[in-house]
Amino acid sequence: MAADDCFDLLIVGGGINGVGIARDAAGRQLRVALIEQGDLAQATSSASTKLIHGGLRYLEFFEFRLVREALIERERLLGIAPHLIRPMEFILPHVEGLRPRWQIRLGLFFYDHIGTRQKLPASRSVRLATGRYGRLRAGLDHGFAYADCAVDDSRLVIANAIDAAERGARIWTRTRFVSAAPQGSLWHAQCQDVATGEKREIRARVLVNAAGPWVEQVLRSIPDVQAESQVRLVKGSHLVVPKLFEGEHAFMLQNPDGRIVFAIPYERDWTLIGTTDVPFTGDPSQVAISQEEIDYLTGTVRAYFERTIERHEIVWTYAGVRPLLDDESESASKVTRDYRLELAESPSHPPVLSIFGGKITTYRRLAEAALGKLTPFVRGSRGDWTDTAPLPGGDLLGADFDAFLSEVRRHWPFLSPVQASRLAHAYGTRVERVLGSATTTADLGEEFGGGLTRAEVEYLLEQEWARTPEDVLWRRTKAGLHMSAQQRELFARTFQELSDKPRTHADYAAS
Repeated sequence: MAADDCFDLLIVGGGINGVGIARDAAGRQLRVALIEQGDLAQATSSASTKLIHGGLRYLEFFEFRLVREALIERERLLGIAPHLIRPMEFILPHVEGLRPRWQIRLGLFFYDHIGTRQKLPASRSVRLATGRYGRLRAGLDHGFAYADCAVDDSRLVIANAIDAAERGARIWTRTRFVSAAPQGSLWHAQCQDVATGEKREIRARVLVNAAGPWVEQVLRSIPDVQAESQVRLVKGSHLVVPKLFEGEHAFMLQNPDGRIVFAIPYERDWTLIGTTDVPFTGDPSQVAISQEEIDYLTGTVRAYFERTIERHEIVWTYAGVRPLLDDESESASKVTRDYRLELAESPSHPPVLSIFGGKITTYRRLAEAALGKLTPFVRGSRGDWTDTAPLPGGDLLGADFDAFLSEVRRHWPFLSPVQASRLAHAYGTRVERVLGSATTTADLGEEFGGGLTRAEVEYLLEQEWARTPEDVLWRRTKAGLHMSAQQRELFARTFQELSDKPRTHADYAAS
């Protein structure tokens, strides 16, 4: 059994909340370990609707504090990750018989003013009958436009993990938390490598339970530690189809049941449609879209657009389980997206901090709050710092992505416009670590499809904890969407050879 030096924090869970806390803590010079049973962002954090937003519909549930916090975070995240997060215009068609115009106007007025808004434009009324925003069905003549942001959720997780590791955190993926027992002032946590079965003991002063849908399972593995809060598991599913409309704007579509569905430009050639809210029981790692959800999402599109979606047109679906804070709401769609940090401390055991709920937009603020709660037990070298410190790749001059992209195209002129844009968005200023001194496409090695090259794959293996073809094709890149089934199959066969001797930040820390 391997044993490691004592850490200040052992974080269980490599989703957005776990890596956000790891980054914040490592930046305070705390000794941090993080374990994740699968890949980083493999569960909930890669199954979002890919938005950084305040949550316009939460105003209906009087969640004013949550919306304000999320809108403030929207501005901050735009500043620290301008390569991963981009402003987007949202069109909200008005439908007779659903929310009245006055209610939408009032909601948008609050949305414009309840939080800090410096980088994004105010909402406004728009005419839809002109066809400028797409071919909507007859009768949808009036709507509203407002601004929010789109995000590459998986890469946001990776960026936080990279920063944490480069500030000293140890990160083990494919490592399962088994149990923990107190010994004096320390937790002795038993962990296991999922692939090899090798056991590892990690000692830490504080356990942080950021296991998302597994948060209660982790608590059951820690003796004499209980929590008052509970999670309510809600499945959210999405589908991707060929582009429904031209333009860089998205749609927010109302349904008669009160729910909303987004239709969002995605990966250049596609439209992302989601999400659903379905109560979930069972194993969160075994989750998939149902036929009822497909019918619900395609039916929503049919109610708004002239064009319909046939089943064979769906190119990709994904589903995730949201571990929402159970507030005993009557329906899944009304459960709060707020979070609760529950600290368990006792003379009989060291502290355990459990995270219930949350959303990707507020992860950074959640991490700050978590470190604040833990200050009496693990005091860092400084206070809050992540609100202005760029994430890896986000240190663009003036946060001007367009100017940065022009510089990438000038420096590597052999890249196609599409490939240059994808790489610049994915890696920001760290794109040089992928492209290096390449002067021709051939210098990047074999091209597997979708613009994915051997050079990029080797970078992902060495620097970003990639271990399987899925890690590369569907999380760290979305190259899988742009590849044929035959190309994906060939890549999977080639990947084993490329991944024979991978190295990660964890390896660097150990050497």
